[in-house]
Amino acid sequence: MAFVEPVTLKARGVALVPLSLAHEEGLRAAAADGELWKIRVTSVPEPQETRTYIENALKMREDGNRFAFAVTDEASGTVLGSTSYHDILPAVKRVEIGYTWYAKRCQRTHVNTTCKLLMLTHAFDALGCHVVGWRTDNFNHASQRAIERLGAKKDGVIRGHALRRDGTIRDTVMYSLRSGEWPEVRAQLNDLLDKPRPQAQE
Repeated sequence: MAFVEPVTLKARGVALVPLSLAHEEGLRAAAADGELWKIRVTSVPEPQETRTYIENALKMREDGNRFAFAVTDEASGTVLGSTSYHDILPAVKRVEIGYTWYAKRCQRTHVNTTCKLLMLTHAFDALGCHVVGWRTDNFNHASQRAIERLGAKKDGVIRGHALRRDGTIRDTVMYSLRSGEWPEVRAQLNDLLDKPRPQAQE
Protein backbone atom coordinates (compact mmCIF):
# COMPACT_ATOMS: atom_id res chain seq x y z
CA MET A 1 0.00 0.00 0.00
CA ALA A 2 1.33 3.45 -0.95
CA PHE A 3 1.78 6.00 1.82
CA VAL A 4 -0.25 8.52 -0.19
CA GLU A 5 -3.29 6.79 -1.69
CA PRO A 6 -5.46 8.37 -4.42
CA VAL A 7 -7.79 10.92 -2.86
CA THR A 8 -9.76 14.00 -3.94
CA LEU A 9 -9.61 16.93 -1.53
CA LYS A 10 -12.25 19.70 -1.64
CA ALA A 11 -12.92 23.00 0.12
CA ARG A 12 -14.17 26.50 -0.70
CA GLY A 13 -14.84 25.74 -4.35
CA VAL A 14 -11.43 24.19 -5.02
CA ALA A 15 -10.89 20.48 -5.71
CA LEU A 16 -7.54 18.70 -5.74
CA VAL A 17 -7.93 15.73 -8.09
CA PRO A 18 -5.26 13.07 -8.73
CA LEU A 19 -3.41 14.23 -11.84
CA SER A 20 -4.05 12.13 -14.96
CA LEU A 21 -3.55 12.32 -18.71
CA ALA A 22 -7.14 13.54 -18.94
CA HIS A 23 -5.89 16.86 -17.50
CA GLU A 24 -3.44 17.48 -20.34
CA GLU A 25 -5.48 20.08 -22.21
CA GLY A 26 -6.57 21.86 -19.04
CA LEU A 27 -3.04 21.94 -17.65
CA ARG A 28 -1.72 23.37 -20.92
CA ALA A 29 -4.37 26.10 -20.85
CA ALA A 30 -3.62 26.97 -17.23
CA ALA A 31 0.10 27.31 -17.95
CA ALA A 32 -0.67 29.49 -20.98
CA ASP A 33 -2.41 32.00 -18.70
CA GLY A 34 0.66 34.12 -18.02
CA GLU A 35 3.04 31.97 -20.11
CA LEU A 36 4.29 30.55 -16.82
CA TRP A 37 6.96 28.34 -18.42
CA LYS A 38 8.96 31.51 -19.15
CA ILE A 39 9.62 32.08 -15.44
CA ARG A 40 13.11 30.67 -14.90
CA VAL A 41 12.66 29.82 -11.20
CA THR A 42 9.66 27.52 -11.73
CA SER A 43 9.17 24.09 -13.33
CA VAL A 44 5.96 24.80 -15.27
CA PRO A 45 5.93 22.73 -18.49
CA GLU A 46 6.08 24.36 -21.91
CA PRO A 47 2.92 23.61 -23.96
CA GLN A 48 4.51 20.81 -26.00
CA GLU A 49 5.93 19.22 -22.83
CA THR A 50 2.65 18.99 -20.92
CA ARG A 51 1.99 15.31 -21.65
CA THR A 52 5.57 14.36 -20.70
CA TYR A 53 5.18 16.41 -17.50
CA ILE A 54 2.11 14.37 -16.56
CA GLU A 55 3.71 11.07 -17.56
CA ASN A 56 6.75 11.85 -15.39
CA ALA A 57 4.48 12.71 -12.45
CA LEU A 58 2.61 9.41 -12.88
CA LYS A 59 5.90 7.49 -12.99
CA MET A 60 6.99 9.19 -9.76
CA ARG A 61 3.62 8.24 -8.20
CA GLU A 62 4.21 4.63 -9.23
CA ASP A 63 7.66 4.78 -7.60
CA GLY A 64 6.18 6.26 -4.42
CA ASN A 65 8.19 9.50 -4.63
CA ARG A 66 5.50 11.98 -5.64
CA PHE A 67 1.71 12.28 -5.73
CA ALA A 68 0.56 15.02 -8.11
CA PHE A 69 -2.83 16.75 -8.13
CA ALA A 70 -4.63 18.85 -10.70
CA VAL A 71 -5.97 21.93 -8.96
CA THR A 72 -9.48 22.44 -10.32
CA ASP A 73 -12.53 24.63 -9.91
CA GLU A 74 -14.95 22.30 -8.12
CA ALA A 75 -18.05 23.56 -9.92
CA SER A 76 -16.77 23.59 -13.51
CA GLY A 77 -13.83 21.18 -13.38
CA THR A 78 -11.60 23.82 -15.02
CA VAL A 79 -7.92 23.14 -14.32
CA LEU A 80 -6.34 26.01 -12.40
CA GLY A 81 -2.86 24.56 -11.92
CA SER A 82 -1.07 21.72 -10.19
CA THR A 83 0.54 20.82 -6.87
CA SER A 84 2.11 17.69 -5.37
CA TYR A 85 3.27 15.81 -2.36
CA HIS A 86 6.86 14.81 -3.08
CA ASP A 87 9.98 13.42 -1.42
CA ILE A 88 7.60 11.11 0.42
CA LEU A 89 9.32 9.33 3.33
CA PRO A 90 6.89 6.84 4.92
CA ALA A 91 9.44 5.58 7.49
CA VAL A 92 9.64 8.98 9.18
CA LYS A 93 6.16 10.13 8.12
CA ARG A 94 7.36 13.15 6.19
CA VAL A 95 6.18 14.64 2.91
CA GLU A 96 7.01 17.84 1.11
CA ILE A 97 4.60 20.06 -0.81
CA GLY A 98 5.82 21.43 -4.10
CA TYR A 99 5.68 21.39 -7.90
CA THR A 100 3.05 24.06 -7.25
CA TRP A 101 1.87 26.56 -9.83
CA TYR A 102 -1.37 28.28 -10.80
CA ALA A 103 -2.76 30.12 -13.81
CA LYS A 104 -2.01 33.82 -13.54
CA ARG A 105 -5.66 34.67 -12.89
CA CYS A 106 -5.61 32.47 -9.76
CA GLN A 107 -2.55 34.06 -8.21
CA ARG A 108 -3.22 36.29 -5.19
CA THR A 109 -6.64 34.69 -4.74
CA HIS A 110 -7.89 32.20 -2.18
CA VAL A 111 -6.73 29.24 -4.29
CA ASN A 112 -3.20 28.75 -2.94
CA THR A 113 -4.21 29.15 0.71
CA THR A 114 -7.09 26.70 0.19
CA CYS A 115 -4.79 24.16 -1.47
CA LYS A 116 -2.27 24.39 1.35
CA LEU A 117 -5.00 23.98 3.98
CA LEU A 118 -6.31 20.89 2.18
CA MET A 119 -2.88 19.32 1.75
CA LEU A 120 -1.69 20.08 5.27
CA THR A 121 -4.94 18.77 6.76
CA HIS A 122 -4.61 15.53 4.80
CA ALA A 123 -0.90 15.18 5.62
CA PHE A 124 -1.20 15.73 9.35
CA ASP A 125 -4.71 14.47 10.13
CA ALA A 126 -5.11 11.59 7.65
CA LEU A 127 -1.55 10.44 6.91
CA GLY A 128 -0.26 11.12 10.42
CA CYS A 129 2.81 13.02 9.21
CA HIS A 130 5.26 14.36 11.77
CA VAL A 131 6.72 16.94 9.38
CA VAL A 132 5.68 18.64 6.15
CA GLY A 133 8.41 20.39 4.18
CA TRP A 134 8.81 22.84 1.31
CA ARG A 135 11.75 23.78 -0.88
CA THR A 136 12.14 26.65 -3.30
CA ASP A 137 14.68 28.48 -5.45
CA ASN A 138 16.72 31.06 -3.55
CA PHE A 139 15.67 33.66 -6.15
CA ASN A 140 11.96 32.76 -5.97
CA HIS A 141 11.17 35.39 -3.37
CA ALA A 142 7.42 35.26 -3.99
CA SER A 143 7.41 31.53 -3.18
CA GLN A 144 9.47 32.11 -0.04
CA ARG A 145 7.05 34.78 1.18
CA ALA A 146 4.08 32.51 0.46
CA ILE A 147 5.62 29.61 2.39
CA GLU A 148 6.50 31.87 5.33
CA ARG A 149 2.94 33.22 5.43
CA LEU A 150 1.78 29.65 6.03
CA GLY A 151 3.75 29.60 9.27
CA ALA A 152 6.54 27.28 8.08
CA LYS A 153 10.00 27.66 9.61
CA LYS A 154 13.09 28.23 7.49
CA ASP A 155 15.48 25.32 8.03
CA GLY A 156 18.34 26.61 5.92
CA VAL A 157 19.81 26.78 2.43
CA ILE A 158 21.35 23.92 0.44
CA ARG A 159 23.96 25.53 -1.79
CA GLY A 160 24.51 24.32 -5.35
CA HIS A 161 21.58 21.95 -5.02
CA ALA A 162 19.76 21.66 -8.36
CA LEU A 163 19.63 22.76 -11.98
CA ARG A 164 17.18 25.37 -13.21
CA ARG A 165 15.48 25.01 -16.58
CA ASP A 166 18.05 27.40 -18.10
CA GLY A 167 20.97 25.22 -16.95
CA THR A 168 22.13 27.46 -14.12
CA ILE A 169 22.67 25.93 -10.67
CA ARG A 170 20.38 27.04 -7.90
CA ASP A 171 20.60 27.20 -4.14
CA THR A 172 17.53 25.67 -2.49
CA VAL A 173 15.78 27.22 0.52
CA MET A 174 14.26 24.59 2.83
CA TYR A 175 11.25 25.06 5.12
CA SER A 176 9.26 22.78 7.41
CA LEU A 177 6.23 22.58 9.67
CA ARG A 178 5.98 20.09 12.53
CA SER A 179 2.80 18.38 13.70
CA GLY A 180 2.86 20.26 17.00
CA GLU A 181 2.71 23.55 15.11
CA TRP A 182 -0.17 22.46 12.90
CA PRO A 183 -3.16 23.42 15.12
CA GLU A 184 -2.08 27.06 15.27
CA VAL A 185 -1.27 27.15 11.55
CA ARG A 186 -4.65 25.58 10.72
CA ALA A 187 -6.44 28.25 12.74
CA GLN A 188 -4.43 30.98 11.00
CA LEU A 189 -5.17 29.61 7.51
CA ASN A 190 -8.89 29.36 8.23
CA ASP A 191 -8.83 32.93 9.55
CA LEU A 192 -7.13 34.13 6.36
CA LEU A 193 -9.68 32.32 4.21
CA ASP A 194 -12.59 33.79 6.15
CA LYS A 195 -11.48 37.30 5.18
CA PRO A 196 -12.69 38.70 1.83
CA ARG A 197 -10.21 37.96 -0.96
CA PRO A 198 -10.36 37.93 -4.77
CA GLN A 199 -11.81 34.77 -6.26
CA ALA A 200 -10.27 32.96 -9.22
CA GLN A 201 -11.91 33.91 -12.50
CA GLU A 202 -13.11 31.39 -15.08
